[in-house]
Amino acid sequence: MNELFSLIGKNAVVTGGSRGLGREIAIALAEAGANIAIISRTVCPDVIEIIRKLGVRAISISADLGEFEQYPQILKIVEQQLGEVDILVNNAGIQKRYPAVEFPQEDWNSVMDVNANSIFLLCQLFSKSMISRGEGKIINIASLLSYQGGLNIAAYAASKHAVTGLTKALANEWASKGLNVNAIAPGYMATDMNEALLADHKRSMQILERIPAARWGNGQDIKGAVIFLASPAANYVNGFTIAVDGGWLGR
Repeated sequence: MNELFSLIGKNAVVTGGSRGLGREIAIALAEAGANIAIISRTVCPDVIEIIRKLGVRAISISADLGEFEQYPQILKIVEQQLGEVDILVNNAGIQKRYPAVEFPQEDWNSVMDVNANSIFLLCQLFSKSMISRGEGKIINIASLLSYQGGLNIAAYAASKHAVTGLTKALANEWASKGLNVNAIAPGYMATDMNEALLADHKRSMQILERIPAARWGNGQDIKGAVIFLASPAANYVNGFTIAVDGGWLGR
């Protein structure tokens, strides 16, 4: 059973792994034995130190994922320092809030670039080596907004709907080539992205009252789903999005 969920000797890339859910995802993969490359806007020596203490290799690469021309260099650095990538976790995401009628095109484009376009381009880039070897795991981080519309977050909702659709499309093409492409839809998590909601007592209580688990989620809650989808235990799971939401979508 331990071998079924083991990632020992695997190399994993986690985007947006310097904080929030991405940080917990990177640590979880390391705890299962994977070497880690974190790609984020800022270097994260504190997270790298935690990961290295687990006995695996770890590197931090500073990059703006909205600047697509950097991607080949990112791949080169990862392969030079860790080796070929076995696991790609597309976690990085941003959110902009405006009424739809006022949504600035520049902000719309930036959300779509980071939350959707970057995922496709990184999948395309890292999948080539995976396909040549006949194995690989890709995990895209979706959202409850992959299923709902929300309020004043049209770009975020559109981008997260795109994530689940892309996950299915890539799975259809790559499952026969040995790649498993799946997604995770976190529910309401107590992370910095939701600071404004957490600070709004009335709204946070409205959310809490709808969650069957009767609590907001945290970084620890996502670890099991990530390890499962990254491991041999999920070898026959393709194109599926696992909701880690305390039961929100079932309410």
